[in-house]
Amino acid sequence: MDSHPESLLPGATRALAEFAADVQFDAIPAEVIARMKTSFLDSVGCCLFGATLPWTQRVQAMIEEEGARPVASIFGTGRKTSVAGAVLVNATAGHAFELDDIHKESILHAGSIATPVVVNLGEMTGRASGRTLLTAMTTGYEIGTRVGNAATMGLFFRGFHPQGASGVFVAAAAAGRMLNLDANHMQHALGIVGSQAGGLMAAQEGAMVKRFHSGRAAQSGIYAALLAQRDFTGITDVLEAGYGGYLSSYSNTPNAARLTDGLGTVWETAKVGYKPHACVTSIHSALDAFAHILREQNLSPDDVARVRIGMSAMTYTHCAWEYKAQGVTAAQMNLFYGIAVIAFDGMAFVAQYAENRLADPRILDFITRIDARIDPEIEAMGPAFRHAARVSVTTRDGQTYEHEILNRRGSPENPLSHADVVYKFRNVVESCLSHSDIDRVIALIDRLETLDDTTPLRALLAAPRS
Repeated sequence: MDSHPESLLPGATRALAEFAADVQFDAIPAEVIARMKTSFLDSVGCCLFGATLPWTQRVQAMIEEEGARPVASIFGTGRKTSVAGAVLVNATAGHAFELDDIHKESILHAGSIATPVVVNLGEMTGRASGRTLLTAMTTGYEIGTRVGNAATMGLFFRGFHPQGASGVFVAAAAAGRMLNLDANHMQHALGIVGSQAGGLMAAQEGAMVKRFHSGRAAQSGIYAALLAQRDFTGITDVLEAGYGGYLSSYSNTPNAARLTDGLGTVWETAKVGYKPHACVTSIHSALDAFAHILREQNLSPDDVARVRIGMSAMTYTHCAWEYKAQGVTAAQMNLFYGIAVIAFDGMAFVAQYAENRLADPRILDFITRIDARIDPEIEAMGPAFRHAARVSVTTRDGQTYEHEILNRRGSPENPLSHADVVYKFRNVVESCLSHSDIDRVIALIDRLETLDDTTPLRALLAAPRS
């Protein structure tokens, strides 16, 4: 008798590998390509700004000390290293300040992984038309988000960080498509990278290593694709294996059917959203609902006696833990800090997460006036509404005001426009690029699918910061 549990969905890894190997630009719907161009711009902004931050620069220093063969650029530096080293730095940068895009169901920020992978591999291989980059990016997004969907929130509740866990499949699929792997080699690339999945959610409470999860996922995908290209073998049923497979090991509530539901007709890539705030996506609805009340009632922080916030169990677990001033990561992941900076600044963007704000006595005092709870009605709406929030503000003169947001600003249901993302990009990279170079990057990405050679765009991303 076989002691191993049955496969969760026989043939699923193979089906995804065949899809990933066969994706052609002309088969991708126009709205998906448009979303990928927006994501490319958004992700480039995240990478360029993230490269200026100390945690990214520590990773860069380590990689540069290794002295690898210089074939791929470290963004914003004018320097090169190996392709695996470059994506480790660049994808760490992409996730370095909680600004990167988000796919809600999979809980993945695919752009900060896929963008460095396709740009750096395009540089190494020389096969770098805009259509090539967009096709490989779409492939990575589609495979990785489907893996994340199938893992469900069970992966998160087990304590794994989806960016470091499911994110490896984004990278392997994008890298495999850039290297033109056939279905057999792509299947092995997925099987190799599944053994490299990792990332623990405790990192959110203050550790730099949370940013590194993205870089490591990207690097693992590069290694997996390059090894598969050399006929190195992986677990051929890595996703669905009943014992020791990705879903059976990482999630206590896997839904394997989500791996292939509507594959090739329903594009998960089209469901990607963007962040208007420089913090964890789960609290954006609460921030905007609170800001709405303050704006509509013309309230100052001193007017507020109590803030009460209802949310899903996932958001409560993810973000409503006791705030301590223990670093930028913790502040960006914490509901109470985010609400407090909205009270004083009306926004939660780059300046609000500066080191000198994290222990501001006014912020710490305001946090004592905030209560958070699981709202049973929001919880009953299911996973699609895990970002929803109901906010109630009671003033010192006894008035109470309420506002709810069920679909966060920036989600596919309540989207930011491409123009909004362009505006965000300009603000994010203003310290990294000259105004003329900002205009050039925007213009090149806007017509990315028409570029036979993306060298001019890569040169702008690689150039030393102004």
